[in-house]
Amino acid sequence: MKKIISIVLGAAVVLSAAGCSKKASVKIDSAADLEGKVIGVQAGTTGEIYVEDVKDATVKSFKTGIDAALALKNGAIDAIVLDELPAKEIVKRNNSLTIVNDNFAAEEYAIAVRKGNTELLDSINATISRIKAVGTYENLINAFMPVDGNIVIPEVAGIESKDVVKMGTNASFPPFEYTEGTKVVGFDATLSTMIANDYGKALQIVDMNFDGLIAALQSNAIDFIAAGMTATDERRQNVDFSEPYYKSNQVIIIRK
Repeated sequence: MKKIISIVLGAAVVLSAAGCSKKASVKIDSAADLEGKVIGVQAGTTGEIYVEDVKDATVKSFKTGIDAALALKNGAIDAIVLDELPAKEIVKRNNSLTIVNDNFAAEEYAIAVRKGNTELLDSINATISRIKAVGTYENLINAFMPVDGNIVIPEVAGIESKDVVKMGTNASFPPFEYTEGTKVVGFDATLSTMIANDYGKALQIVDMNFDGLIAALQSNAIDFIAAGMTATDERRQNVDFSEPYYKSNQVIIIRK
């Protein structure tokens, strides 16, 4: 039976509990207004890289976007730079926060494998091409990014096999990866199940800090990364990327 959920509900409870006392007003209407501000980012993300070039800004890194949102609500930072969809989920659950109407940067998500692992990379690319061709990709988008905000997790059964392929992720990035109980779910988790099935192996999901994913891949602790990871030139020095599977924007969250 398909299960309908509202994502980051737990995060909403935590953020609401943080209180909504009035904080000093900071005027940020565009990316240019970030100059000289205290900016929160999720550690290891492209948002952290992008804000390095903001003049006179102080950058504070957090393990998750939710942690950054708590700091924003408490007045410890002036703004957050975060991927668009997780940012929208945070703002949807917290009426004291809003997104500035000015995208900070555009980017493309891709799946990372170890350098030279062409067998797995070719299989991943074939799966991405296949699901786009037959309409499955569009179904995933509609399931995990619905207009009404209610996610319907598709039923995609993994194959049973003694051979395992390990997906590394950071399950604090809804709707791409998040936890429901003890299980990691989301767009990337479902896509990775399809990838593992086509590859002929059972999927094992390994949840860890985002900034430790590439090191884990290089040390053979995982086989690929599916974590809303942007395919940057810097990362390409250490990993090989699949064809892009999603286009996103970095946006700015502020207090109202």
